[in-house]
Amino acid sequence: MQQRSKLATTSRVKLAATLLLTALTLLLVSGAAPAGVVLDRAGAQEEVPGEAPEAPPDEIPGEVPEPPETGVVSWAIMDADSGEFLVGQEPDEQLPIGSVTKIMSALVVMQEGTGLDDEVPISGEAESYVGGVFSNVGLIAEERVTVRDLLVASLVASGTEAVYALAEYVGDGSVEQFVGMMNEEASRLGLENTNFETPAGLDTADNYSSARDLAILTREVLEEPLLAEIVDTTEATISTQSRQIQITNTNQLLNTYPPATGVKTGTTPEAGANLVASAESNDESFIVIVIGAEDSDQRFLAGESLLEYAFERYERRPLVNQDEVYGEALLPYRPDESVQLAATEEIAGLVDAGSDVERRVTTQEELPPSASAGDELGEVEVLVNGRRVGESLLVAQEGYEEASLWQKTRSTVGGLLERVQGAIAGLSSGE
Repeated sequence: MQQRSKLATTSRVKLAATLLLTALTLLLVSGAAPAGVVLDRAGAQEEVPGEAPEAPPDEIPGEVPEPPETGVVSWAIMDADSGEFLVGQEPDEQLPIGSVTKIMSALVVMQEGTGLDDEVPISGEAESYVGGVFSNVGLIAEERVTVRDLLVASLVASGTEAVYALAEYVGDGSVEQFVGMMNEEASRLGLENTNFETPAGLDTADNYSSARDLAILTREVLEEPLLAEIVDTTEATISTQSRQIQITNTNQLLNTYPPATGVKTGTTPEAGANLVASAESNDESFIVIVIGAEDSDQRFLAGESLLEYAFERYERRPLVNQDEVYGEALLPYRPDESVQLAATEEIAGLVDAGSDVERRVTTQEELPPSASAGDELGEVEVLVNGRRVGESLLVAQEGYEEASLWQKTRSTVGGLLERVQGAIAGLSSGE
């Protein structure tokens, strides 16, 4: 019995050797690996994660500073460039926001493609807000004002009658229809804690937003070139068919804080003093939301201190440099050779002392048999604190030639021998 078992094992080994010789013969004839044979990782050209080279340190020296004490109900800071929410206090609390609402009204006017030179008649209802609220520019019924000038009056001087005139015009005579359009836009932007009931932000139970939502909205507003220009205007002149009206921006930061670029104030008895602020310095730009300050002075102090905090805490820096190597890939059939992969473009991101920067490098599932310098072979993706900030193609830093017949043979034989040895070991252990 033992003799028969040894004979059977010997036969299986001979069979394995015969298969190996057959594979080698096919290889020598065709110059390629025999069909159905699984190559080693070099021959199979599996995806190989790249090894990131030494790069400028991702860590910014020091500790993350504590946010300033503001005394307001809610605030938020957003990176205006990427739209990343950075930090805040009660950023998702639903709160009344006052005339900050008018930035949504202005955005809807722009999204609807309303003609900026269209002349809008001031209705009696719109004029009624001149005497009923503090924020107005004194427009009179039957005056005609262009859409452009009404946007300026609404955003610069917070003219309530101006925004109602726009709401009637864009809403086909219905303020309620226009408010519905505002809420549709809020839904499109994913504003989960926002609802509008008036185009001007007058105190009602169902006109509210949150600091995070307002930051998202503000970034969308600043993407409109005309609106970005208007909210950065300190003084302006609007015209009717018979007179000109000089107006001044209610956002004092534009006069007192040089980096400021906008955006809007809002004050009502229930909402308190609110501020949407934006600022830009060097390569960094931020949006700051302040809700529920006790008075005008507090909101501007809070807005400035939060912007200064953002500029102090965060730094925009290159996280991937163009033409630097960020990975490598094994060459086909050459497990001891690789090609280095360089980024085609720079990826910059906003980071602070506590940021976790991750670079994910992948290569093509199947590298071509040969490649020239500059051929696309992979990709590097950059994440900061788990959030994707950008990606760049990776290209061969140097070209490589197709593997020779000998290199293909050696690689394939090596893989086959490993399998034969495994098979023999398995047969032996099964005796």
